Amino acid sequence: MSRTTQVVRPAGAGHETLYVLLLCLIILAVAGTVVALRGERQEIAAVPSHQLDARRDLSAAEQGIYADLRVTLDEINLLQEEHSALPTPAQLAEEGFAPFAQDASSVSRGDHRWQLLDAAYVGLSQTPDLSGSLLMRISGAEPDIWLNRSAHLAVPTDLTDQALINAGWQQVVAQFDAGVTRQHRH
Repeated sequence: MSRTTQVVRPAGAGHETLYVLLLCLIILAVAGTVVALRGERQEIAAVPSHQLDARRDLSAAEQGIYADLRVTLDEINLLQEEHSALPTPAQLAEEGFAPFAQDASSVSRGDHRWQLLDAAYVGLSQTPDLSGSLLMRISGAEPDIWLNRSAHLAVPTDLTDQALINAGWQQVVAQFDAGVTRQHRH
């Protein structure tokens, strides 16, 4: 019996690698084209000079107080319905509602001194370099919150928009754009 040995050479691996790389490039080119054509442009709307964007223009301490004020508004409205008058900052602090309660968090956020004026809460910051003073007007379901970063600030007597703007207060607005929420408009 004679043995015959047959040698089978592998098909060129170089050609297979080239085809796989070419296929990957085609897939990347198609995906890049789809993303470029269907991608949404993110436009950031500018706010007027008398307003500040709650996400972009406030310090971390100011953002925390702003969020606390918006959350506490529900409790303020409930207490107002029960007692037919706005609760005082002392009552809100006694209930433990931020930012009115004097705790470590309030001290680290500017140690504000809160007072009630007509239908507005004014918190004068004791450390304005950390956080500005805030004012929240109670007008319906949504609070109207203003900020003033002046070091020596007096309590405002006129709470109209123009008077606050003239005194250096800036209204804090919350804008919801593509950077915050993803919206698919079909």
